[in-house]
Parts: sequence; structure tokens; C-alpha cells
Amino acid sequence: MNRIIRICAAMSLATYAHAVAQSRDSMAAMPGMDSVDARAAEAADHEMSGAMMANPHMKMTPDRPPQPGDSARAAALLATMRHALVRYQDVDAATADGYRRFLPNVKHQPVYHYTNYLNAFAARSRFDPTRPTSLLYKEDGAGHLVLVGAMYTEPAAAPLDSLDARIPLSIAHWHEHVNWCVPPLGARARWTETQDGHPVFGPKSPIATRAGCDAVGGRFLPRIFGWMVHVNAFATDPRRIWGEEG
Repeated sequence: MNRIIRICAAMSLATYAHAVAQSRDSMAAMPGMDSVDARAAEAADHEMSGAMMANPHMKMTPDRPPQPGDSARAAALLATMRHALVRYQDVDAATADGYRRFLPNVKHQPVYHYTNYLNAFAARSRFDPTRPTSLLYKEDGAGHLVLVGAMYTEPAAAPLDSLDARIPLSIAHWHEHVNWCVPPLGARARWTETQDGHPVFGPKSPIATRAGCDAVGGRFLPRIFGWMVHVNAFATDPRRIWGEEG
């Protein structure tokens, strides 16, 4: 009997390890992820820390007219999120459940993303408001992390109707990071380059085409990551709950 228990335990661990590997592979296989270095990821993280709007580097889902049931569905989703995620107000509970800080070596981030790669993998095929891809935290005046909400994801190829089925497009805006020019691999120092007073690389650069990126010797990334949406589930102002900033 003990031998059977050991075999079952080993099988469970192997299954878990395989799922983790698959989830990380799935993130790496997303368009752009295989060639995005830490500096690009940091830039994307900062780009999501404030109010977001459509621009050459940010694709937003279009506004949709409210449909019957949208408001009720959004209210039900919010109640579910708050009930399920309140336990993660203690960041130690989040890490115990497999959430890991994105960009762990970057201090004083505007918004900290704690990502669960198993949830990210599962989100490719189904939506579970109780299992977000990332939990969103901000530092308070004393340096403690305060849970402000969650980020949900869907693959870049997902049609708008699929996004709407998860969270109504009349209520929230999903976004993608698109048309980035980044330095060649191994040329991290080039991130600081400017031209005519503007950054040459990243989301603040005026360069948003492959031809323009080729002209400065950069790497053009049509898309980074996939679709994302931030839900500020613990905001007190109803206007901010479905806003894009963390």
C-alpha cells in the first residue's frame, strides 16, 4: 500500500511539473515573448500602470453598445472576484497559491503583477474570474503591498466576441501591446537612445513600423503578450473598477 501511495504521489508531482512547464512554454510561445528581454517587459509593465488609451503601441478593444444583461453580468463578476480574491490581501497567501512577482528585481513598481503561470495557461481556453492570470498590488506609504485588483488574459488570436463573453466590452476595455521597436538582443544599453527628443525604443517611441525599426537597427515586435484586462476590483469609485490602470 505504501508503495502505491508513493507511486501516486510521484505521478501527481510529475503531472504538476508538466503543467507548470506547459504554462511557461505557453507564455514563451505567445507572439513576441521569445524575443522580449527584461527591459521590454519592464517597459510594458510601466505602460499598464496608468490610464491607458489607444495609440500606435496600444491596441484597445472598441466600445460596444450596452447589451441587455451586460450590467448585471459585470456586477455578478465583480462580486465573484471580490469574494474569491479578498484572501490575497495578504501577499503571502498569494505566493503560497503559486503567484510569483513579475520583474522581481525591479523595486518600487507603480503596480506589481503577481502572476500564476498555471492560471495563465488555463486562461487560454476558459475564463475563471476566481483564478486571474495576475494579482495587482500597489505599495502604500509604509511600503506594504495592497491588493487593488486582478488582470485577466486571453490569447492574441481571440476574437472580440470571445473577449466580450468573458467581460462585456461595453463595460471594460481589453488591451494589447503592439508595434514595438526594441534593441537587438544583447544591446540592452541602447534602451537609453533618443532621437529628436524622443526614445528610439519601446512604448514611448514614435517608431511603430517595421521599416522605421529597421532603419534604426532595432527588432520589430508586432505584438507583445496577448489580450489583457485590468479589473480594479477593490476600488471604491465605481468609475475606476473597470478602468485600465491598476
